[in-house]
Amino acid sequence: MHRKDIRNVAIIAHVDHGKTTLVDAMMRQCKLFRNIDQMGDCILDSGDLERERGITIVSKNMSLVWKGVKINIVDTPGHSDFGGEVERVLRMVDGVLLLIDASEGPMPQTRFVLKKALELDLRPIVVINKIDRQDARIQEVINETFDLFVELEASEEQLDFPVVYASGREGKAALDLDSPTQDLIPLFQTILKKVPSPDYDRKSPMSALVTNIAHDDYIGRLGIGRLFGGRIEPGDKVVVFSEGDKQAPGQIQKLFVFEGLERKETMAVEAGEIFAFAGIPSITIGDSIGDPERPIRLDLLFIEPPTVSMMFMVNNSPFGGREGKYVTSSKLRERVQKELRTNVSIAVEWNDSPDRFTVAGRGELQLAVLIEQMRREGYEFQVSMPQVITRREGDNVLEPYETLVLDVPKENAGTVISMLGERRGLMQRMIDLKGTYLRLTFTVPLRGLFGFRSEFLSQTKGNGVMAHTYLGYREWAGKIAGRRNGVLVSDRTGIVATYAVANIQDRGRLFVSPGDKVYVGQIVGETMRDEDLKVNPTKEKHLTNMRSSTSDIAAKIDVPVKMALDQFMDYINDDELLEVTPQSLRMRKKILDFKERKRAGRNAA
Repeated sequence: MHRKDIRNVAIIAHVDHGKTTLVDAMMRQCKLFRNIDQMGDCILDSGDLERERGITIVSKNMSLVWKGVKINIVDTPGHSDFGGEVERVLRMVDGVLLLIDASEGPMPQTRFVLKKALELDLRPIVVINKIDRQDARIQEVINETFDLFVELEASEEQLDFPVVYASGREGKAALDLDSPTQDLIPLFQTILKKVPSPDYDRKSPMSALVTNIAHDDYIGRLGIGRLFGGRIEPGDKVVVFSEGDKQAPGQIQKLFVFEGLERKETMAVEAGEIFAFAGIPSITIGDSIGDPERPIRLDLLFIEPPTVSMMFMVNNSPFGGREGKYVTSSKLRERVQKELRTNVSIAVEWNDSPDRFTVAGRGELQLAVLIEQMRREGYEFQVSMPQVITRREGDNVLEPYETLVLDVPKENAGTVISMLGERRGLMQRMIDLKGTYLRLTFTVPLRGLFGFRSEFLSQTKGNGVMAHTYLGYREWAGKIAGRRNGVLVSDRTGIVATYAVANIQDRGRLFVSPGDKVYVGQIVGETMRDEDLKVNPTKEKHLTNMRSSTSDIAAKIDVPVKMALDQFMDYINDDELLEVTPQSLRMRKKILDFKERKRAGRNAA
């Protein structure tokens, strides 16, 4: 049987192609809130980090009602590092809205999310978004999209995808470019017509798959998923299937469905609905629940494995414990274990030492977001340089590769190609965007992208655009040169002096300002040479009783280099650490003492 009153659909796209903005417009069309114009843009991006970075990090559920039909919508992240969020929520839906920018066309993450949707046999609706852009190339983008479907071996039904032309920011859509765009009615009509209604058997036993986790301060842990068969009510006894062959009894205490942006308590849920439930404290992502008398175990979620790891450790620097609320190893472990319960794409390897452990994720950005969240929660710790996770296949060592797409001003193309050549990148395609830009497509080892973004933006004067996504494991590419410049390392503990800065800044770029506190072994700048240099940034001018005609002339101090967390992570080398506190980010040498560092370097050689 089919539930004609429900449609379950996910919105997928490359980062910044307008998913969350389109959802805003759909809310306005359905008049979900009276004061929606006062709620700002990107309403679903409710987290501080999401709003600051302008990207969706966590998948979110909501629903709208159109012509008496409830449309459950899942908004997904667009960045490849959060692909695990996309992989798991696609199991909840029957169709997808694939948003593609009318100018940029299919990008790396477009390929990734579409591949996952096609593998699950979901019905796609292609939405060509931002058709009001002056540089829109709509017909070319449609042709590129069709080619991508063919390349990903879509079925005949999937290849016959409908196309909707939209401007999410304007809240308008059309099924034909020659038709005037008034509102989003054509989009809603297409969803009701093309997204299959959930099918179910009334006599089938209850079965549901948990694809997300939430927490309520009053009722505790909530499981979120889709009911694939049967019916469920509060008080029902269930069996919980976990990883491996684990089974455990449980009982449903409360049930919720999604209405708008809220969860509304309900007394029953029928098959085909996306719902939330409370009463099973141990429930986690990937578990399934079933009828104890006729249990059906649903397939476990498969998530692509992590590709990048970093060492997390207790902050043992001279300034350790001064700024953080949670500084002990036990608190760090508790926080990371909490993250593991809700983030299936992160893995942790607990090392022999209680003061350190290895955290692995899908990419640098995912780890950077975790570090920033912990920092804002009051945690203080240190992290090592990101490392790629390798595999062995016989005698060969394999490493993760990425597909990299760059939009580059034509005058900078030669420099960028040379930069990627040094990083073992291989150019696959070059497209003239019929203007002043070229689109370059590369396959490049993931470690070749560490630190590349800042160099790329510097070479293109901020006019270049880059995007990349996971391609797979391939043979080890060989040595890739790291940071070319050495660093200025403090040989004193104290407060940075203006007099010292004025003398040191001729040797390179500084990362500290007069008045900052520094310690022995802290990195305070970058040299112009390829070797490290120890300096005294705390040196004060000696006082004398002699007057000078220039004594009142202030020292000219250059503005220090300020870097974000992601840039710090890219910058550090093997022998360095990044100290993270709620108030500060500091780079330091693993071995603080200069003599011990030299001795360790000779022994390593």
